[in-house]
Amino acid sequence: MKTVFAQSCPGRLGVVPRTPARRAADMLPSALLRKQRPRLPELSELDVVRHFTGLSRLNFSVDGNFYPLGSCTMKYNAKFMEQVAALPGFTSLHPLMAQLRGAGHYTQGALQVIWELEQQLCEITGMKAFTLQPMAGANGEFTGVMLIAAYHRDKGNHKTKILIPDSAHGTNPASATLAGYEVVNIPTHNGIIDPEELESALDDGVAALMMTCPNTLGLFENNLPRIVEKLRRVDALLYYDGANMNAIMGKMRVGDVGFDVVHLNLHKTFGTPHGGGGPGSGPVGVSERLVPFLPVSRVEKQQDGSFILSYDKPKSIGYIAPFYGNFAVFLKAYAYILRLGGEGLRRASEYAVLNANYLHKKLATTLDIPYERLCMHEFVASAPEGMRALDIAKALLDRGIHAPTVYFPLIVHECLMFEPTETESRETLDELVNTLEDIVKTGRENPQALLDAPVHTPVRRLDETAAARQMILTEDMGA
Repeated sequence: MKTVFAQSCPGRLGVVPRTPARRAADMLPSALLRKQRPRLPELSELDVVRHFTGLSRLNFSVDGNFYPLGSCTMKYNAKFMEQVAALPGFTSLHPLMAQLRGAGHYTQGALQVIWELEQQLCEITGMKAFTLQPMAGANGEFTGVMLIAAYHRDKGNHKTKILIPDSAHGTNPASATLAGYEVVNIPTHNGIIDPEELESALDDGVAALMMTCPNTLGLFENNLPRIVEKLRRVDALLYYDGANMNAIMGKMRVGDVGFDVVHLNLHKTFGTPHGGGGPGSGPVGVSERLVPFLPVSRVEKQQDGSFILSYDKPKSIGYIAPFYGNFAVFLKAYAYILRLGGEGLRRASEYAVLNANYLHKKLATTLDIPYERLCMHEFVASAPEGMRALDIAKALLDRGIHAPTVYFPLIVHECLMFEPTETESRETLDELVNTLEDIVKTGRENPQALLDAPVHTPVRRLDETAAARQMILTEDMGA
């Protein structure tokens, strides 16, 4: 498909611009003025609409396709949240206005949203305080580990290691390493952390254990009380990777069971767009003993009910992101939480777990299921003997269903990780089951058909290595 630049036709207009009241030459020094006009595409409005509509048809999206991408929680994004985020009172604000002397009254609504969203997340997780600054889950992880480091540094603890189970998200060891810690891998047994394995790795040099609960296998870590007790003995903290919060939202408060730090993914658990649909947001909550180290600035509520930005935090780790984080994402999550309420959040988790277990059971005779116990909001399966997870994933794309996560976690052979979320109907789940049954049957009767897939998508199977090493970055592609 041609780019808008390749479609450009000299002299064609989509709009008739108004004559500006002042020319650029009247407002800018001559040294800053262009010597020639910028090379912008010249198209009609119809050209532009058709171009971008055509591009949208090339994509998979939650609005158009079932998207059972494990660990990513690709749930439907309610459109009313976009309306809230587009309210002029929010979109017209400049982020510096809250810091301008005498202009604070113009930003009270925005500051109130930040403050109230923090209180809502505290109530949902059982944590003492939150920062909304982190721009995504991985940024939240890094923030959490930096808070852990600040805590130990303040106490004079010499901690050099962070423990991470072999089923963890890859960003966990990356975040720990970036923060200067040595990563120690903890093997899981029957899919969960074994307290005895943890005990063998624990010493005074351990700063924290990073956990996902339920974990990436979709299993609940039912040894959690023993794990917390062992960590407390060496003053090690417990970090909660919130990628899988959609399984326990409204059901278990992680602060109440011993976690000291938690990052949440507003773009997963709280219904805001994910991936190409919008920016992420990874708020971080902490227990009482880590509150002094939270990033600045902090939104605080004064006795008269007004809100201010506070910077007087001498133990703070400082800024983690520009301004206050992705504010438009806060608005969507804030609207989502208020619309569902406590009961709605609980039911969302219940339906997410129900849907996952329904699929888990229905696919038991089609795929290999390594863990037969009840799952939470997601589960892992293996491709049948003689087949590859990648080929099954490509065949699903051919049939209009986005592939599940493949080859993660690495501890599962030919792994396919499914997460249907709470927003999908039983009919949609049955369609996935029937489609997978047909794909597996095809793979046994005509293996080459799976190797050829996809054949009906806009782009066939690519040589990903060549694509990475021989990228074409201009519009002159001969197409």
